[in-house]
Amino acid sequence: MNGTMKKIWNIATWVIVAAVVILALMLVGARVIGMQVFTVLSGSMEPEYHTGSIIYVTPIEDPTTIEVKQVITFMLDENTVATHRVIEVIGEGEELRFRTKGDANNTEDGTPVHYKNIIGTPVFTIPYLGYVANFIQNPPGTYIAVAVGVMLLLLVFLPDLMAKSKDDDEDDDEDLDEDDEELEAVKNSVAELEKTAAVAAPKRRRARRDIKRD
Repeated sequence: MNGTMKKIWNIATWVIVAAVVILALMLVGARVIGMQVFTVLSGSMEPEYHTGSIIYVTPIEDPTTIEVKQVITFMLDENTVATHRVIEVIGEGEELRFRTKGDANNTEDGTPVHYKNIIGTPVFTIPYLGYVANFIQNPPGTYIAVAVGVMLLLLVFLPDLMAKSKDDDEDDDEDLDEDDEELEAVKNSVAELEKTAAVAAPKRRRARRDIKRD
């Protein structure tokens, strides 16, 4: 991978990683500071909260501070969370309840909300992000999100692994070249010794003949 392509690869990878991190912070990070995140699944609060949005809900410490026209998020039943506007405050103390109605609904909710069922009040919303949140929180979206996460990790580390492998190959080639040079040097030394021995042998024979004549 040449320098330009590597730069483009790195930029694209980190842009995707940054987007995923931001999304994770939007969906999970809010819980760290005490907020809860919910997906708007109906149009009962249009146009303030659009279908497919996510809303960030902060707890209400004192239910007696809730006023008419305030929007609250509450448990409608054991399995359903709703976000509607308060239209009337009923009772006080342990009997404190709130009559609610969706802005886009023609009628009020059937049962007043007991103060113990109140989760909090929305503080802000992000349009359309709820579709993403709802998708990745349920199969097969969960499996796809995990697969994308694994692919992102590969995208981040693969170039470095490839570069390391290339460097290792180059180091191996350099080691082989050095070995070849050493072997060639040994061969040259042996050849020089053989030449020296070949030149010295006649001289030694002549020296032995001279000794015999004497």
